[in-house]
Amino acid sequence: MPLLDTDRDLTRHSYYAATAPREQSFAPLQGCDATCDVAIVGGGLAGLSAAIELRERGFDVVLLEARQVGWGASGRNGGQAIHGLACDNATIESQLGEQAAQRVFAMSVEALDLMRQHCARFAIDCDWRDGHLAVATSERKARALRADADELASRYNYPMQWIGRAEMSQWIASPRYVAGMYDPRSGHLHPLKYCLGLARAAAGLGVRVHEQSVVTRIDSGRATVTLHTAGGASLRARQLLLAGNVYLQELAPTLAPHLAARIMPVGTYIVCSETMPAAQAEALIPCGAAVCDTNFVLDYFRTTADHRVLYGGRVSYSTATPMNMAGSMKKRMAATFPQLQGIGIEYAWGGFVDISMNRAPDFGRVPTLGDQVYYLQGFSGHGLALAGLAGKLVAEAMAGDATRFDTFARLKHRPFPGGRALRTPALVLGMTYYRLKDLL
Repeated sequence: MPLLDTDRDLTRHSYYAATAPREQSFAPLQGCDATCDVAIVGGGLAGLSAAIELRERGFDVVLLEARQVGWGASGRNGGQAIHGLACDNATIESQLGEQAAQRVFAMSVEALDLMRQHCARFAIDCDWRDGHLAVATSERKARALRADADELASRYNYPMQWIGRAEMSQWIASPRYVAGMYDPRSGHLHPLKYCLGLARAAAGLGVRVHEQSVVTRIDSGRATVTLHTAGGASLRARQLLLAGNVYLQELAPTLAPHLAARIMPVGTYIVCSETMPAAQAEALIPCGAAVCDTNFVLDYFRTTADHRVLYGGRVSYSTATPMNMAGSMKKRMAATFPQLQGIGIEYAWGGFVDISMNRAPDFGRVPTLGDQVYYLQGFSGHGLALAGLAGKLVAEAMAGDATRFDTFARLKHRPFPGGRALRTPALVLGMTYYRLKDLL
């Protein structure tokens, strides 16, 4: 089933869309004589962040978005901005070595600082709140969590606060968790408000933003690339960034087909409760942090600025939305917080993230189109903060210093086996195994 057909239902009942009205729209690209220094395909966090960074370096930038800015995963995710990558640090160390892995981790922390800077500089009111709490559902997982935290402190200079069983009730009012690790530098926010704020900032700096502009073909020359849209318009640029992630492959699979094999769309689903009294909401997570468990198929949740519980956890590796998604997610929420048994669900939505085989981000250049064509993908569900930094790194590279960008570009990525036809059932089978491990 095409992702966009599925998404018509997934976006219909989004809490984010209901609470972040779009006060600004951008006309589609028109005509065949437009030119720029850098063209960007994709109006999510990565594309918008790159546009801001490039414009501040003096580049003439045009951004083309197939739907609306923030329409994809950038405006629908769980809102948790967390240190690190989706993969283990060991994955990076095995390919790049310990020192490079430490630099990569430090950049993930820089990504958190960059978000705070954007909020302050561009006056983006996105309900930012400090704090992230990783929680374990068993003593075995608590030991693993403690070991991971000790390694981050000793080898990556990133200390966090350990919370034992006796203290857990002071941090979260749930019987499910036996231990936790608190990170004050990570945090959470309203992702669509943040994304729309970046779009406003980019346009204010002089970036030409065009929505409803689906790129269907790229003609690459020695010194320029020409983009053609479904509306008959075209744009010529000296450099190009492809930042559409999984939606790029769905809308225009012929633009860079070898990139599509390196990522896979995974559906993720979220519900949001009705509003409750402030004291009741605050008592659930007294520290105010975003929370995520350490299971392979994990649950993540937080309270919102208007005193609701936002709860995510179900995933689909077949692109099919789970049956009775809102009802099953309500049961998961009630299992975590039995005191919310009678609280209703007001919003339920989802979307697709792009995962790579090793869960490491996939940044690089498109050799079939030329060294002037860059891409960002494979954030693997961990891109809220990292996407912003990725935009900064690609801007540095386009401006002449590719040192940090090429650190990521050196990571090797394997295509999913079996192509589009077989990779989905293979991954479904694999994830069933990991779900059973979580349960047992």
